[in-house]
Amino acid sequence: MKRVVITGPTGAIGMALIDRLIAQGIRVVAVVRPDSKRSEQIVEGPYVEKVFCDLSELSKLSHKIDGKADVFYHLGWDGTFGNGRNNMHGQNLNVKYALDAVEAAVALGCKRFVGAGSQAEYGRHEGKLSATVPTFPENGYGMAKLCAGQMTRGLCQQKGIEHIWVRILSVYGPYDGEKTMIMSVVSQLLKGESPACTKGEQMWDYIYSKDAAKAMALLGVYGKSGKIYCIGSGKVAPLKEYIESIRKCVSPETSVDYGAVPYAPNQVMYLCADIDDLKEDTGFETEYTFEQGIIETVEWVKKH
Repeated sequence: MKRVVITGPTGAIGMALIDRLIAQGIRVVAVVRPDSKRSEQIVEGPYVEKVFCDLSELSKLSHKIDGKADVFYHLGWDGTFGNGRNNMHGQNLNVKYALDAVEAAVALGCKRFVGAGSQAEYGRHEGKLSATVPTFPENGYGMAKLCAGQMTRGLCQQKGIEHIWVRILSVYGPYDGEKTMIMSVVSQLLKGESPACTKGEQMWDYIYSKDAAKAMALLGVYGKSGKIYCIGSGKVAPLKEYIESIRKCVSPETSVDYGAVPYAPNQVMYLCADIDDLKEDTGFETEYTFEQGIIETVEWVKKH
């Protein structure tokens, strides 16, 4: 793997993936939206090339990039938060964009397509998530991710390139969205405010963005075509335990208002990745504990 293309490169995983790849001497073409303010955060250097292209224009992407690439990472997606997740027409467009990404990968000579799916493809499941667990998505976002995974796999088979689909669980770290649970709790505690949370009884699997990027980088080389992999730490703990770790790191004297926020109607109460296949095929192991990742995340938030 000498050169890769990444859509959606400015999120927590994308930014960490760029850092990891260029540290390995791999050249990165970062595909960013023309109006992206976050694009300025992408590191400048001889190993990174920024190409401005909206998801709706991915069918023209190959005309904007000189030369060939080996692996195409498709992380880009519209409507990932709030009401956007149930915008059915908008989510349906994401499926088209994913197929356009495959066509772009083929035109660029890529041998492998790695697509970012989601835990939302499963809906609610009381057990570890793996490729063999039945999928029953409960919102438009999960439905579209499931469809995109299936249709890009079919198109990759037709075009003769390898396909990897990655169902990502809860990732945290620098560049994550401000509205995520961890980032909002960190931000409020840094201001001395008491975060309002649920009771925190959910059993959750969190993985630091640098570890998630490590998994993605390994899958770009060692993942087996046609397989679905889950990315998480493979470990669960009550959500309240994670929040308490954040509080102790950021502001031990500040309280958290547990139970102030009711559970959502379709609240997922158990979330854990089965990463046995990921480990067996790629040799993946996490490098960060939750606390270590939080320390780095808090320091990043302070600077930004």
